[in-house]
Amino acid sequence: MLFVVLLQQNVLSALELRMQDKWLQHTRPIDTRISILAIDEESLLEIGQWPWDRRVYAQLIEYLSEGNPAVIGLDITFPLPSDDSDENEAFVNAVREAGNVVLARYGVFDEYAQRGMIEALELYEPFPELKEAAAALGHLNTIPDSDSVVRKSLLRFAYNGEQIDSFSWVIANKYMEHTGQRIEQADVPLDPFERFHIAYAGKPQQFEVIPFSMVLQGDVPADYFEDRIVLAGPYTVGMNDDYLTPLDSKQSMFGVEIHANIIQSILEQHYKKELDWKWDGAILIAVALIAYWLCRLRSVIGSFAALAALATAILFASRWIYDSGTIVSSVYLIAMLFTFFIASVAYNYVVELAERKRVTQIFGRYVAPEVVDQILKNGEEGLKLGGSRKELTVLFVDIRGFTTLSERVEPEEIVGILNEYLDLTANCIFKFGGTLDKFIGDATMAIFNAPLPLEDHAMQAVRSAWAMKEGSAELEKKLMERFGEGVKFGIGIHTGPAVVGNIGSKTRMDFTVIGDTVNTTARLESSAKPGQIIVSSAVYELVKERVDAAFLGEIQVKGKEQKIAIYELEGIK
Repeated sequence: MLFVVLLQQNVLSALELRMQDKWLQHTRPIDTRISILAIDEESLLEIGQWPWDRRVYAQLIEYLSEGNPAVIGLDITFPLPSDDSDENEAFVNAVREAGNVVLARYGVFDEYAQRGMIEALELYEPFPELKEAAAALGHLNTIPDSDSVVRKSLLRFAYNGEQIDSFSWVIANKYMEHTGQRIEQADVPLDPFERFHIAYAGKPQQFEVIPFSMVLQGDVPADYFEDRIVLAGPYTVGMNDDYLTPLDSKQSMFGVEIHANIIQSILEQHYKKELDWKWDGAILIAVALIAYWLCRLRSVIGSFAALAALATAILFASRWIYDSGTIVSSVYLIAMLFTFFIASVAYNYVVELAERKRVTQIFGRYVAPEVVDQILKNGEEGLKLGGSRKELTVLFVDIRGFTTLSERVEPEEIVGILNEYLDLTANCIFKFGGTLDKFIGDATMAIFNAPLPLEDHAMQAVRSAWAMKEGSAELEKKLMERFGEGVKFGIGIHTGPAVVGNIGSKTRMDFTVIGDTVNTTARLESSAKPGQIIVSSAVYELVKERVDAAFLGEIQVKGKEQKIAIYELEGIK
């Protein structure tokens, strides 16, 4: 509804016009029935300083008349007679005898116009004798939009109760009469100010342009213009008759070329009707309902892709509709979709933030940040609460020599040392996707492949253990420098089945794993010497192609009848 109001108030009209210029407007074949005689730099050099002797125009009209053109249009005003009566007489006689010359007039309007046919305050016309000799008169008034681009043609305005038709319309009408046909103004779709959309056929300099002086000198045969529309007018920037157009916002188009485009549109009945804002509003509401449904997709990428596809469809549909003769306000639709997407992202962000906070409060104390992120990404299905049996890898790491060191160091310092070592173990676990199960004094327990699946979990646990070993070297060096004694890690890793889930009571629970795999891993860790990483044969079989390990033989583990083959990890390939 917000965008319907914006549409009704034309708030985005500037953007809408730019969109129409860049996307909807496009060239089409130029009408060869129209020729432009350019009053250009070359002609000014050949004929002389402007304004020219009226006999120059008389000579041109007489020469053109030999070729029987359909209409001659002079895009020049002659409000006053020349001081030379011979000039006036020659010009008037040539116009009268040709019988097909359309001359220009110009209206002056109030700064603010009311809807409907605009009323001119003044009207400048050819001097009386010339006016009487002309076959017809048409106004030259051009009304650019606020950005100085000419997109519409003023079909008519009123002056003292008389309807004043445009120069282009009068010429097109004369041509149709010449061919025995008729055109009706009632067929032209007009806006509230009696203007119609110009469907430009060509960009600047695409119509046939012949220098005025070449025709005057006879370089172009008169019969070349037979049954054609001949337009003569300024074609140099020094004469201040050039404007920007939708097809080219950088290179200006001369007024006579704009008339040529308008005339071609009228002859071809190539009109564009602007859809009433109420119908545009109905389309907005329909697209809004579709956009709302698309934005219900929780995936940001999914919503963006769906809305982008809809926006693309709207663009191509608007062009197809434009080519069919109707202009739809597509900018409001695109802007609305963009706003929908931003609102959707903001809404989903707030919902996800609330969900993240809830899940983080539950799991943040014992699950790695990466695991929390994955839980939030996968939603409720990503984590099954309660106990479940699955294959996983367990890692135990203990600080060797810590008890001895604690006897020589103040309690405050020993806590700092312990925190430093535990921080190292935690970071190494998180780095490789493990879950920090718990701290047990100066020991750490971690699991891999729970609560969420972890590809190649045995190798990830091995990498985590090796990172602990490498990281502890720097910490040990610092302790040796400070206290003359260091500590090392003893690490055990085993892979096997276990039960993982929330274990405990209603008021106090712990996310952990239980089973023989956990017990076996703890025994391996207790068997490890300072600085040693021991892996079970189950782990070794999964990673042996990617590590260097030495077989240490078999050991008897408490609680198991059979011995377990163990290996010492010596490096990662």
